[in-house]
Amino acid sequence: MAHLTENPADKERFICVYPVYINSKKTLAEGRRIPSEKAVENPSCAEIRDVLTAAGMNVYVENKMHPREWNRDVQFRGRVRVQLKQADGSLCQDKFTSRKAVMIYVAEMIPKLKTRTQKSGGGDTSSQQGEGGKKSKKKKK
Repeated sequence: MAHLTENPADKERFICVYPVYINSKKTLAEGRRIPSEKAVENPSCAEIRDVLTAAGMNVYVENKMHPREWNRDVQFRGRVRVQLKQADGSLCQDKFTSRKAVMIYVAEMIPKLKTRTQKSGGGDTSSQQGEGGKKSKKKKK
């Protein structure tokens, strides 16, 4: 027996959703699992959690990394576990029949989040990091 438990309500049996699965910036080889036109640009674990919690799903976040995620940044960390089925094997919600249904729903809802609709201009930090990299190279002389 592969799993410790057969009970779908146990946390070990919840499905995993990594942000990589619905990231439009990733290729299928890098771990994306839904069509790129349905995917979202750089989703975070918090956004996935918020969307599914709002939908009334039983969700919790783990501090795990997707194996194909090369970027060890905090932004890309995390895995969301979602309960698809009740203890008796029935679905928690009829609209979420499979993992794919959950991923596509999340990808549709994230762009509607307040944090996404209000965001404008966050490019300042990346330009500063670039300058910092140049300075350290000069010191090597």
